[in-house]
Amino acid sequence: LSLGVWAHHMFAVGLGHPWDYAFGASSLLIAVPTGVKIFNWVATMWGGAIRFTTSMLFAIAFLFTFTIGGLTGVMFATVPIDWQLTDTYFVVAHMHYVLFGGTFFAVMAGLYYWFPKMSGRMLSESMGKLHFWLMFIGFHMAFFIQHILGLDGMPRRVYTYPALPGWTAMNMISTMGALLLGISILVLLANI
Repeated sequence: LSLGVWAHHMFAVGLGHPWDYAFGASSLLIAVPTGVKIFNWVATMWGGAIRFTTSMLFAIAFLFTFTIGGLTGVMFATVPIDWQLTDTYFVVAHMHYVLFGGTFFAVMAGLYYWFPKMSGRMLSESMGKLHFWLMFIGFHMAFFIQHILGLDGMPRRVYTYPALPGWTAMNMISTMGALLLGISILVLLANI
C-alpha cells in the first residue's frame, strides 16, 4: 500500500484512469492501518501517568501533526479534489505535515529521551520546552496556513505570486513561522 500511495500526488500527469483509480484506492486503504496505528499510540497513553517532559511533548506533537497530514492525504485520495489541488501549496503543506510531522517531531522525542544514555549528560528541560514550543508553533504557523493558500489556488514552485487578497499576509505568516523554526533549532544546539 505504501508504495502505491505516493502517486496520489501525480493524478494530473496523465497516468490514465485505471492507474488513477488504483492509486486513489491505495491512498484510501492505507488510511485504515494508519488510523489503527494512531489509535494504538493514543491508547498507549490513555489512563497512564503521563509526565509532560520535553520528550513526551514532542511525541504528542508527532501524533497531532502526523494525524493532520494523514487526513489531508485522504483528501488527496479523492481524485476530483486532487485535480484541483495538484501543484498548489496544499501539496506542500501536506508533504511537510506527513514528512516533518511524521519524522522530525518523533526524532526530537527520541533525542530528548535518549540523549542522557548516549552522552551521559542531561539536557535542560526548560530549554527543551522552549525548543518544543518554538518548533511546534513555528511549524504550524509556517505550514498550516499553506493549506489555505493551496485551497485558494496559490501554485507551488514559484518565486513570486500575484497580489491576490490575503496571499501576501498569509505568506508573511508562513515566513515568520519558518523563522521560528530556525530559532528553535538554535535553541536545540545551545541546549546540546
